[in-house]
Amino acid sequence: MPFVHIELIKGRSDKQLEQMMKDVTEAVHKNTGAPKEHIHVIINELGHHTYGNNGEWKA
Repeated sequence: MPFVHIELIKGRSDKQLEQMMKDVTEAVHKNTGAPKEHIHVIINELGHHTYGNNGEWKA
């Protein structure tokens, strides 16, 4: 049962996120043979003051 975790900076539409989940599910299915109904895609959207680089806030 594959779990795929994706972290993104907020700013994409629900439609974009849904299409990404479908594409990722398809890729995992194609490359592992796992049934699509057993593939879980978890998307975490990072917002203001939740992501930093080089000691500075990036979101």
